[in-house]
Amino acid sequence: MRLGIGIGWRPEIADEVEALPGIDWVEAVAENLCAGHLPDSLVRLRERGVTVVPHGVSLGLGGADRPDPGKLADLAARATLLGAPLVTEHIAFVRAGGARTGSPVLEAGHLLPVPRTRAALDVLCENVRIAQDALPVPLALENIAALVSWPGEELTEGQFLAELVERTGVRLLIDVANLHTNHVNRGEDPAAALDELPVEAIAYVHVAGGVEKDGVWHDTHAHPVTAPVLDVLAELRSRVDPPGVLLERDDAFPPPGELAGELDAIRGVLEKAGDAPVVPAVPAAPAAPAGPVTESVRDGVAVAQTALLSALVAGTPAPEGFDAGRLRVQSRALAAKRADVVAKVAPELPEILGSGYRAAFLAYAGARPMASGYRRDALDFVEHLLVAGRPEDDAARRRLTRWWRDRAAPRPPGRAKRLARVARSVLVGR
Repeated sequence: MRLGIGIGWRPEIADEVEALPGIDWVEAVAENLCAGHLPDSLVRLRERGVTVVPHGVSLGLGGADRPDPGKLADLAARATLLGAPLVTEHIAFVRAGGARTGSPVLEAGHLLPVPRTRAALDVLCENVRIAQDALPVPLALENIAALVSWPGEELTEGQFLAELVERTGVRLLIDVANLHTNHVNRGEDPAAALDELPVEAIAYVHVAGGVEKDGVWHDTHAHPVTAPVLDVLAELRSRVDPPGVLLERDDAFPPPGELAGELDAIRGVLEKAGDAPVVPAVPAAPAAPAGPVTESVRDGVAVAQTALLSALVAGTPAPEGFDAGRLRVQSRALAAKRADVVAKVAPELPEILGSGYRAAFLAYAGARPMASGYRRDALDFVEHLLVAGRPEDDAARRRLTRWWRDRAAPRPPGRAKRLARVARSVLVGR
């Protein structure tokens, strides 16, 4: 199916997306959509014949555990609700720990790279097959950007993706900005990766902006698309005519004219390379399924991923073979992203805490890894402040207490009593 030129739909720019000329399709983050009700903007786009593709971010198909049936059911429901021709996710892990390692579950709040080893590939392939069986439409998987490299990798990115496609028949969502990110951060040649890819399996392409700081490329989706990223798009277009190309922007949204200009630049790259040889974008048939992955293989992947994630979010030592300096960069980036996302899902918190919000949250995050989603993280952050008698301003503390009482779910008895006691004392003006 040809998708054409699209843009990532976000609530903050819903009106602008509807008004942009020449938009053939949009992509919406699946977890941000209610299963039973679509935003009015998406309803209007669908009525105009604009295709909407749900893009998942929380499955963690590269993790050691099998995919969560509930998350798969949610993704399937959104695909059905949208009448989508396919759904997409990432080649990444997003959580680690738990029963396999006898340690608490840790959430990254971010997409982390899967080691390109045979064991990790075996686990990924089995997880992908489980997901494919649960979804009503084809699945495509995206290559991610990475700040860190795993030691002892056995395959290049191109080889890893090619074997994944051969063994599962899954389609690919190739993010050319992520190929550029891996070039800067890991020294990987985008052209070499494209040479090894099964380009006929590409479902569509992402293009996004980022920024380089101190020799590290940050895939922010909050900056304009750069010339080197468009160069990678041109390299890809010289090999295949992708069914769709989509511009991603997640933050620091520019005026509509700038978005239109970036879309025009993407069209220009595709048209300039229009006379290049075209490989039909049809995925290869899957090979016969391999035998089940043993639990010992999954356990080994779990131990390695937990050690890395613990170093990133809990301050444990860097696992052997990793660049400790690069891990610190990634750790700071994860904490900053946590602060930014919590401020989005709970905008009252930076309003109540004012200029002290960010420092207070980063201090909290440095000692308390995220164990669930961002909304739970916001509640836990507020609990942490209230138990410590903060903020010092009485009026702010009362507002924060009311915010917590309006949103808190049932808590374990000991913790609930402690927080209730704190809340009562604050609200009655102890």
